[in-house]
Amino acid sequence: MKNIVYLFLLITQIFFAQSSFEKGNLLYQDNKFEQAAQEYENVLKENKQHSAELYFNLGNCYYKLNKVAPSIYNYERALVLKPHDEQTLNNLKFAKKLTIDEIKEIPKVGFAKLIQNFTGIFDYNTWAKIAIGIAFLFLLSFIGYYFSQHTLSKRMYFIGMFILLLAVLLSVAAAMSEKNHYDNDRPAIVFSEVSEVRSEPQKAGSAIFLLHEGAKVYVTETLLNWKKIELTDGTEGWIDASTIKEVK
Repeated sequence: MKNIVYLFLLITQIFFAQSSFEKGNLLYQDNKFEQAAQEYENVLKENKQHSAELYFNLGNCYYKLNKVAPSIYNYERALVLKPHDEQTLNNLKFAKKLTIDEIKEIPKVGFAKLIQNFTGIFDYNTWAKIAIGIAFLFLLSFIGYYFSQHTLSKRMYFIGMFILLLAVLLSVAAAMSEKNHYDNDRPAIVFSEVSEVRSEPQKAGSAIFLLHEGAKVYVTETLLNWKKIELTDGTEGWIDASTIKEVK
C-alpha cells in the first residue's frame, strides 16, 4: 500500500513539474517574464530532477528582466548539467556584459594548460563512458587474439590491444582529473549590489576591494558566516557568505 502511495505522489510531482514547466514556456512566449520565472522556480522547489533546459529558460527570464545575478547564476547552473552548450555560453556572454566588474583571467601556461585543455574536452561522465567503450573494444581484440590462428593477425590484435589499453588508461585518468576538478571547483555568483571583500573573516578586517552584482568568484574556504574567495586574476579575500550564492 505504501509503495502505491509513493508511486502516486511521484507521478503527481512529475506531472506538476511538467505542467509548471510548460506553463512557464507559454508565459515566456507571451513576454510575461516575471510570471514565467515564478513557474520555473516552482519546478525547482517541487521537483528534485533539475535540467539544463530549465536553468537555461530561467536564466533567459531574468536576463529579460535585467536581473544580472540571477541570470548569470542560472546560466552557470545550466552549464554544470550541460557543459560546453553553445547557446548557454552565448547567452552567458551577453549577461556578463551587464556586470560592472572587469576581472581579468590569468591563463594557465605550459604542460598544465595542455593537460587541462585535453581533459576539458569532455566532462568526467563522458570520459567514463569513453573508457567503458574502449574497454569493450579491448575485450573484442583479446578474443580475436586468443582465437586467431595466424601469426600476422595475432600480431595485429596484440598491437591493437596495447593501443586500446593505453587509450583506456588515458580516458580513466582524464575522467579522474575532471572529477577532481569538478569536486574542488566551487564557483559562486555575487548577488548583493555591492559587496566588500576583506582581508580577514570579520567586519573589522580591512576592505581590500569591492565586487558588484553578477561577479563570478571561486570559494576556497568557509569559516562561520564568511567565505574565502579567489578571482580568476588570482586575487583573494573574505566575503560575507550571505552576499554570494554557490553554483553547485
